[in-house]
Amino acid sequence: MPATRPYKGVWPVAPTVFQDNGDLDLDGQRRVMDCMVDQGVDGICILANFSEQFLLSDEERATLQTVCLDHVAGRVPVIVTCSHYSTRIAAERAAAAEAAGASMIMMMPPYHGALLRADETGTYEHFAGISEKIGIPIMIQDAPLSGVSLSVPFLLRMAREIPAVRYFKIETPGAAGKLRKLVEAGIPEVEGPFDGEEAITLMADLDAGATGSMSSALLPELIRPVIESHAAGRREEAAAQYARILPLINFENRQCGLRAAKTVMKEGGVIRSDAVRHPLEPLHPETKRGLLELARGLDVIALRWGRS
Repeated sequence: MPATRPYKGVWPVAPTVFQDNGDLDLDGQRRVMDCMVDQGVDGICILANFSEQFLLSDEERATLQTVCLDHVAGRVPVIVTCSHYSTRIAAERAAAAEAAGASMIMMMPPYHGALLRADETGTYEHFAGISEKIGIPIMIQDAPLSGVSLSVPFLLRMAREIPAVRYFKIETPGAAGKLRKLVEAGIPEVEGPFDGEEAITLMADLDAGATGSMSSALLPELIRPVIESHAAGRREEAAAQYARILPLINFENRQCGLRAAKTVMKEGGVIRSDAVRHPLEPLHPETKRGLLELARGLDVIALRWGRS
């Protein structure tokens, strides 16, 4: 059965699957969603940065949203990323995602390139305007990519005053400190403090009070036990579980980025191609070798899902 609120656990980002020529591979996309459900995830995020959302046309976004939500069919809740500099466009995306069956939307603060960024007033109005158009929660993605600084007092103000703002994905430097302050505020509106950035700071973030993590689709089945052990008060067990998987998480975060999950899923027969769209480049063969060596050592599900 789908998770009920408050949402917690591991909610990885689904990669977008392309054919070798760069066209969408919708059959492969469906297989990715099935694999992720079989990884035991608590939810799935689509159309995020790790989904190469910045390389998709609006038509492709709409197609992927329909394909993913229809295929998951309520087996797990799905977050749809709706970030855009335009409040009007972001609101339209959010309303369409809700109508298609999304359980939550995720958005970065409004920015466009290096210099177009909303100030605090504009950011507040952006999230408030979108909140008025939907009945599902918003997860604010606080990440360096936007170049927008979101202070803890400002995040708490939006949580208190904007009905939909209930979840926070914190992946800035010093994420644990920010999460701790959000949690220590003790307000019920902070329904879901999540970490991100492939769970590379997961233990510190769990110690700070995070209740969920948005990783990639590389090894969520091995991240989930860390979260569950920590939540059950078995911190030493959680630390040991995390220490075992950290070399692979680190290799993904520092060497591969969004290409890691695709590489492993291709090797495991989940998808036919691990292509990324230009100007992104494929992994160097030596980097791929190192990634697969670590993944095999942990026997990740994605590495064998399509070959069983």
